[in-house]
Amino acid sequence: MSTQSLTAKYRPQRFADVAGQEAVKAVLARASQEGRIAPAYLFSGTRGVGKTTVARIFAKAVNCETAPTAEPCNECRHCRAITAGAAVDVVEIDAASNRGIDDARRLKEDIGYAPIECRYKVFIVDEAHMLTREAFNALLKTLEEPPPHATFVLATTEPHKFPATIISRCQHYVFKRLPQKELEAHLRGLLEREGAPFEPAALTLLARRGAGSVRDSMSLLSQALAMGGATLTASDVREVLGLAGREMLLEILSAVAAGDCPALSRLLGQVLDQGLDLGFFLRELAGTWRDLFLLAQSQGQALEVLDMPAEEARELAGFASRLSLAHIHACWQLTLEGQRRVLHSLEPAQALELLLFNMACLPRLLDLDGPGATGAVTPASGNVSGNTPGNTPGGAASAPPKSSASGPGNAPQSPSGAKQGGEVAPPPQAPTAKAMPAAPREPAPASSREPARRASQDEAPPWEDGDPGPCADATPPWAETAPRDPEPPRTAEAASPAPKAEEKASPEPVAAPRGNPPPPPGPRDFEAFRAYVGTRENGRALPPSFSLCTGEYAGGGLTVVCQNDSHRSQMTQADNLARITAAARDFFGPDVTIGFSSVRRAPEKSRREMLDEILANPVVRRMKDEFGAVIMDFGPKH
Repeated sequence: MSTQSLTAKYRPQRFADVAGQEAVKAVLARASQEGRIAPAYLFSGTRGVGKTTVARIFAKAVNCETAPTAEPCNECRHCRAITAGAAVDVVEIDAASNRGIDDARRLKEDIGYAPIECRYKVFIVDEAHMLTREAFNALLKTLEEPPPHATFVLATTEPHKFPATIISRCQHYVFKRLPQKELEAHLRGLLEREGAPFEPAALTLLARRGAGSVRDSMSLLSQALAMGGATLTASDVREVLGLAGREMLLEILSAVAAGDCPALSRLLGQVLDQGLDLGFFLRELAGTWRDLFLLAQSQGQALEVLDMPAEEARELAGFASRLSLAHIHACWQLTLEGQRRVLHSLEPAQALELLLFNMACLPRLLDLDGPGATGAVTPASGNVSGNTPGNTPGGAASAPPKSSASGPGNAPQSPSGAKQGGEVAPPPQAPTAKAMPAAPREPAPASSREPARRASQDEAPPWEDGDPGPCADATPPWAETAPRDPEPPRTAEAASPAPKAEEKASPEPVAAPRGNPPPPPGPRDFEAFRAYVGTRENGRALPPSFSLCTGEYAGGGLTVVCQNDSHRSQMTQADNLARITAAARDFFGPDVTIGFSSVRRAPEKSRREMLDEILANPVVRRMKDEFGAVIMDFGPKH
């Protein structure tokens, strides 16, 4: 039995012998059988998947003496000459060493001559992406319109380096990686032809290590057979290729489940002492976490997907009771994301050790099973933000306004008026005797409205206010007749209820112009009101920024919550306030009261307050106590 150069010894000589690539083989075989040969072909794919081999078989098929045929006969003189590499009309060029423009010009000269012996001149350019830009440009016209007796086959592992003008002139076929099952079947056929006994687990390791490449898998098989053992075993393959055994992976799972960092450090030392391939070790570890996750999640019903022996599945499933599903998933994700960091680190051994320690300490670092756990370090339950109940920014606006008649002149207000800088508009009708003991006043002339409007323009900016409260600019023009504060007691005649004819001291609201739809039937809430005001027309439409407001209607009062103080000031301008008031009357009725508030942002904390909050976090305290962690820097969360 010879174990030398299995790749050359068992190179396929027919399309049917090529492992995988069924679609590409079918297209080329049909093209050869029907004589429809394209001017140029581009074969791309990873290394060792059969690009050059298929190109040679295609050259034999189109030049076979039995042509047109789908498969070469491998018996005629043309097929034998091409197989031996002695055919003068089939030229194989290594683009890595013949990449200049002079080589491209010589190729253009050679292609102009008719074939000497064969039917077609076939130029196979291997690693064609190594050609220079000038060489590509020199071949443009030749690839587009070659002589009828010539064709090009460009093979490459990096098609993205090709100019688009070259790719557009070729029939592009992508060679895929072989699935693991097909690789195992291919290696099994080689060993049976060699007459070498083997363990199926050994072929599984070789196929997995080959990563879809036939040539890589056959090279690894040659190394394993060089051991000279009577039988090819999985232990021999692991020893030759530097692969971690299954026992090593299970010991790592056991140490992670126990949170035993010293045991993990000892196991990592064994991995490094054996000279194992860290990249493949991480791939196998990630695959083990994946298998364990599927077993734990499906409760043992994923055996068909995993395709592993029942004994190994039971052994692996034993860890499902020791590790939570969230912990398994997090370890799987950590392993996948840590591969690149470990392999590109200046200290890969320490990077891998840190990765293993993180997996072992994960339940103590994160609340994996808590509600809403997302894998990020979150503060423990408690009032970490420093906001007292009821003082959450924007939270008080959700409470409905309550009307009160306990004191004279008290109009219904939003419950968050003092907290959120709310403004309350008084009711449009004159107050009753119970709400206001003072006699109603006569409507003020139009000129008396101007000072109130000028006062709203001269008002101090919101950031200079102290404790925000009811603002004068929130008073609509029709409310000038209603006193805001209770007046001193008067005589009995003055305190007596005013006649009903005089209760309507405020001017009646202007009727909505024609074209405004009536309020739709249905619930009376803020969302329905906002949908209704979007249909108003003829100058009565609300400002566009009203769509940013939220609010609530309860107890005959409408609370409008603005985004900020500037937004509230815009909404309470005289013109906007009149439009909002008119729309609210049309929708909720004439007795509705309107209050405005704005969402107050929590004041920015000082660095001292932020540091105290961080140090009070139980997760931070645990990391400081157990790992000696030091806070290097911190800042506000954006």
